[in-house]
Amino acid sequence: MSRTWFAFIPNLISLARLVLAPLSVEMIIERRWQEALAIFVVAGLSDALDGWIARRFDLRSELGAYLDALADKALLVCNYITLASIGQAPLFLVLLVVTRDLLIVGAVLLCWLLDKPMTISPHVLSKANTAAQIAFVALLLGSLAFGLPTPWFAAGVWLVAALTLASLAAYFRRWVAHMTA
Repeated sequence: MSRTWFAFIPNLISLARLVLAPLSVEMIIERRWQEALAIFVVAGLSDALDGWIARRFDLRSELGAYLDALADKALLVCNYITLASIGQAPLFLVLLVVTRDLLIVGAVLLCWLLDKPMTISPHVLSKANTAAQIAFVALLLGSLAFGLPTPWFAAGVWLVAALTLASLAAYFRRWVAHMTA
């Protein structure tokens, strides 16, 4: 197996996650909780898999970094908005998740417009935030799918909120350092 042939595998996994995002949303809207959970879990696991393959086999690329980030945002933002729209997730949390992502994308675009391009490199807090956001949705869908109690719900909401704010602060600090350098 040549390295060239194998090089696109992480990007295909990211693209698959991008395709799974609207499918999970459709299942949530139709309240087909078990299907939504299965699709979301596969998509969530693919986030770890594409990155692991890219790092393990030295297949990292700029395109891969953008595809991975886009797929993450599509999956999480779409699912959070959909869950809030049917009353299953708190609106403030969804606004926080979406606002963070919009601010980060806006900051990167501003850098490009000001001819000070900034490279995308995930912060450790951002990775923890993404993992917490994925776990929260998976647990929520699992609870809905199997009628399980949700004693963890409030703690999960506040954990995701805290990590979302912490990762936004870390990116803001990076952005300020980049813009003032």
